[in-house]
Amino acid sequence: MTNESTKSGDPTACSPGDLSKAIKSTTFENTKLNTVKLDWKEVYYTNCPLVSASNVDQELGWTREEFKKIGVKYAFMRSVRENDWYPHYIHNLDNLIRFGGLFPPVQVHADIRRTRLLGVTHVPHEGGVMMVRAKDDIYRMQELKGKKIGLSNSMNQVKNDWWRIQEHQGIKLMLRMNGMTMDDVQIVEFPYADDWYNKPEMLEPMENPSELWLKRDHKHDLAFRPLEAALEKGVIDALYCQSKVLSCLAEATGNFKSIEDLSRYPDWTLQVANIPAAITCTDVMAEQHPELAVTFMKGMIKVGRWANEHKHAAAAILDKQTFYRDVEDTYEGIRLVDMVPNLSPQNLASVEIGKNFMLSHGYIKNDFDVHEWAAPEFLEQAAKELLEQQWKKVTTAKLPETTELLK
Repeated sequence: MTNESTKSGDPTACSPGDLSKAIKSTTFENTKLNTVKLDWKEVYYTNCPLVSASNVDQELGWTREEFKKIGVKYAFMRSVRENDWYPHYIHNLDNLIRFGGLFPPVQVHADIRRTRLLGVTHVPHEGGVMMVRAKDDIYRMQELKGKKIGLSNSMNQVKNDWWRIQEHQGIKLMLRMNGMTMDDVQIVEFPYADDWYNKPEMLEPMENPSELWLKRDHKHDLAFRPLEAALEKGVIDALYCQSKVLSCLAEATGNFKSIEDLSRYPDWTLQVANIPAAITCTDVMAEQHPELAVTFMKGMIKVGRWANEHKHAAAAILDKQTFYRDVEDTYEGIRLVDMVPNLSPQNLASVEIGKNFMLSHGYIKNDFDVHEWAAPEFLEQAAKELLEQQWKKVTTAKLPETTELLK
């Protein structure tokens, strides 16, 4: 990779503007990556701010208890200053387990290092929406012909450009569903630095993932999402928003509206905006310390089952970390979601859709077999151990003494 630079502040590519502010690319060559020394008596986890059992477990702590039973410390990746934010994207920490958006782990497994897919959680009906300004005389996708649609472009070559990938995929799908192609619109690229992942001011230790939002109001800060400010200023005419959750926050300002929504279509293959959320660990952990992956999955199963049975309580927890408007909105969003991670045929097919898009559009260089990536043995073993523990607990409570069968 080279130390390329571009300019920011206005669009590039299809519709260049006054590009007065240069941005230097972040590369492996010009960036120092920081992680703690490997210790297999420690396991770190990292989450995306989305619907997952891991985010619910922030308040329950059940996975930490499972690790304590085997004498292993379990902590959030950023609980120590030595870990910067890059392991969340490139998995350069052997004793890390990640639960988050699909596109980064796909790139890691394809092009950076081998991992194992332990499970996924799919939120149906999250294909994304197309947004325009509320005041504009635009009501249908066909009315975007010849108009400008924004496409973000991270200048950070170290990490996956997941914003761009989901925008690219969503734009193509929406255009196709309305008899159009990318040639019918102007795609306007917006480069941005995206370089905060190892800056000293961002490395203050935090015990929980949600503490990141103490630094900014993620539900109302338009700057968190690369293109909304450009749409508001009229630099572009439309943008793809990955989720109805995010679009509702934008619409609440009174400045934006949605003219297309992939979730309204019956075709489930359209609901693939950086989802399903994937759980991954390194091949080193899976092969040398499989008990760690099993222990994590035991925690996820327990928390997922609890969340399924107590959706309102789970919603109150997830409201702190996700982009739903409030607790009730969160509840409506997760009401039909199975919070127990799985590797069902349909979910693996969804993973395949995301992987294939990345491969066919140059976002990954190497192909791989999703079914070979999936490692159901860890989920199966975790479920088996939990069942045995529960059977032993329930049965021994009704016996005068433990029999040989339960020893």
